[in-house]
Amino acid sequence: MAEAWVYMLRCADGSLYTGWTIDMERRLARHQAGTASRYTASRLPVRLAWSREMPDRSAARREEARIKQLGRAEKLILIAGGSG
Repeated sequence: MAEAWVYMLRCADGSLYTGWTIDMERRLARHQAGTASRYTASRLPVRLAWSREMPDRSAARREEARIKQLGRAEKLILIAGGSG
């Protein structure tokens, strides 16, 4: 079982949200309920666009930071299955 996850959500306005969690199912439910972040709460509904298992929390935080530095086009490549 994964220690942590990095994920991207596609928001109703088309924007992408990147985050990390130790419980993907619970975190996604909170995002969809509008209680996980102000950003996604104002852009409901959201859906999971991409996720990746990470070996530990530190790795998840590093990967989240790396992804947040990418441009939108690079994030879309990652979602489509590219290396991003």
